[in-house]
Amino acid sequence: MEGVSVRKIKKICVFCGANSGKDVAFVNAAFHLGEVLGKRKIDLVYGGGKLGLMGCVSTAVAQHERQVLGIIPSAFTINNLVGETCGKEIKVATMQERLVMMMELSDAFIALPGGFGTLEELFQMISWAQLNIHNKPIGVLNINGFFNSLLSFVDHAVKQEFITPRARKILISATTADELVDKLQAFRFESDPALSKLKWSPSSSQKEKLDLTLRL
Repeated sequence: MEGVSVRKIKKICVFCGANSGKDVAFVNAAFHLGEVLGKRKIDLVYGGGKLGLMGCVSTAVAQHERQVLGIIPSAFTINNLVGETCGKEIKVATMQERLVMMMELSDAFIALPGGFGTLEELFQMISWAQLNIHNKPIGVLNINGFFNSLLSFVDHAVKQEFITPRARKILISATTADELVDKLQAFRFESDPALSKLKWSPSSSQKEKLDLTLRL
């Protein structure tokens, strides 16, 4: 990455399935991602528990003696629904509180294969980046083409002018863990000049009026 400005990433939040999926490659890739994070001395933030791919990546990071933080809604801890978190655990009241804390405590985000919950978390982070709530890099690890259709749909939305070319750059993709982490480190955020005027201070009762069409 010679000649490229590299951002310092100390903690990566990983979104992924609480199931292992049909293809054993998903499990192998989750373990490998955890190994890559560990070797690069990057700590993990994730949704807690030990089920599915979530358990794979968290176990691998912990085995490389890096910190693992699981942020989990209290409802999931009843009757040990998702198993024991591999590392430190923070319990929150709601799913939204969980996602906000993940955003605040992480330097970047990676999505592995998963279901509706994974997709919700991924697109929430993308939407918040577009709205200038954060400027952290976001990527998908495209294992065996799992995200091909999703990436094609996003590109289709760009062609139909519902997503701007600038906003499209927010979503990074790669087929290997090392390549994806390299891309996250090299990412340069391009804020929309109009959206950058939004004020997200908790004390603000009103947002600035903007003369623009929001493509969200």
